[in-house]
Amino acid sequence: MNTDKLKDFIYQKWDHEITPTLETFISIPNKSPAFDKNWKKNGYMQQAVELIKDWCLQQNIKGMQLEVICHDDRTPVILIDIPGQFDKTILLYGHLDKQPEMTGWAPDLGPWKPVLKGDKLYGRGGADDGYAVFCALTAIKALQEQNLSHPRCVVLIEASEESGSVDLPYYMDVLGAQIGTPELIICLDSGCGNYQQLWSTTSLRGLVNGDLTVELLTEGVHSGYGSGVYASSFRVLRELLSRLEDQENGSILVNELNVTIPQERIEQANLAADALGDDVYTCFPTHEGVEPVTENVTELLLNRTWRPQLSITGADGLPLLEDAGNVLRPKTAVKISMRIPPTCDARKASQAIKKVLESNPPYNAKVHFDIQQEANGWNAPKLADWLHQLSDDASMQFYGKPVGYIGEGGSIPFMAMLGDKFPDAQFLITGVLGPNSNAHGPNEFLHIPMAKNLTCCVAYVIGSACK
Repeated sequence: MNTDKLKDFIYQKWDHEITPTLETFISIPNKSPAFDKNWKKNGYMQQAVELIKDWCLQQNIKGMQLEVICHDDRTPVILIDIPGQFDKTILLYGHLDKQPEMTGWAPDLGPWKPVLKGDKLYGRGGADDGYAVFCALTAIKALQEQNLSHPRCVVLIEASEESGSVDLPYYMDVLGAQIGTPELIICLDSGCGNYQQLWSTTSLRGLVNGDLTVELLTEGVHSGYGSGVYASSFRVLRELLSRLEDQENGSILVNELNVTIPQERIEQANLAADALGDDVYTCFPTHEGVEPVTENVTELLLNRTWRPQLSITGADGLPLLEDAGNVLRPKTAVKISMRIPPTCDARKASQAIKKVLESNPPYNAKVHFDIQQEANGWNAPKLADWLHQLSDDASMQFYGKPVGYIGEGGSIPFMAMLGDKFPDAQFLITGVLGPNSNAHGPNEFLHIPMAKNLTCCVAYVIGSACK
């Protein structure tokens, strides 16, 4: 492998083909089905699929077979099968569906408005993770340009990941025989601690989402008449949330949601903390003077990767400030997002949360926790020496720094499913979502130099793996 030629080919492909195509991709509002109930009628998902399919077919990759599969009312998947020179299989994964718009974009930016500023391409879905299929195929094409051998590669791109990969289990069953049994799985939908080295994800948190509703009155009454006679639904809500979370330090009080952190993950968090320093918390867009929950970087990394954490992501029953009169409101409802540890059982966790919230409510208030989503996390199997060596060599070759290992606070439901389905496979879970890239939020961007070098690393690993 001539790594200089490999790098030059990949960089040029990014500059002349991939970046312009991603700009078109960003402009398509193909929101995931959870956020666009009329996704099929609107046709945006099909536009994104056609854009990607057309680009893939133009690459002239030897032996490539591409299928777009869409059964019934399910979201489509793109399955690409590229034969190799020996009997091993690598599965590469990404998705093309997107999160909704979100407010707070800078005046010159927008979710469906691709804007290239220096090394950053702004807009929804470029980094999370529309780039994945372009990275995967370009890596393989770069190897073929040098007539280098590689294993069989199967590229799977789904369109419901941001909705919890609801359609993927079905397609994995239908396509199982075609996919086969991979020795290595490369997922391109994860994050990176910085943009200066290759990062491998060691774990992913799970997730429990649900709506908590508290009702005492059948209709609103004058607060001067009712307050002090009946409790505010908001006060009852606060009391219930305090059953889940210690409001002083944010720790979760429900035993079923806490696990023992493996010693290996603690040691990796220490190494990552040394590499990242206070960038772990200074990279956030905080107001002046706001402090993190602690300045111990290792503890921050463990908090967001191995400890359960509660977020309230939405509310109902609360009028806008300008519309708020002196009324004791009939109900308060909030959206609960509970990140759970990688090895925590999501089903048991959701039932434990429901029991804690609904049992013996204050004042016999009408309390209901409607579970919306349960997703297990994932803890990587023991890393094989050959994959560690290849990842480290690739990172040194194209970044000049060793590979870093870090847990991710987000969820990729597909990984837990793959871990169960292919227990003997090795995993390289990586991505381009680093400091300030802000996936799911305003001003999301793709760091193009990071994506270029990551593509080089993927090519290096594919060209050397499983031999």
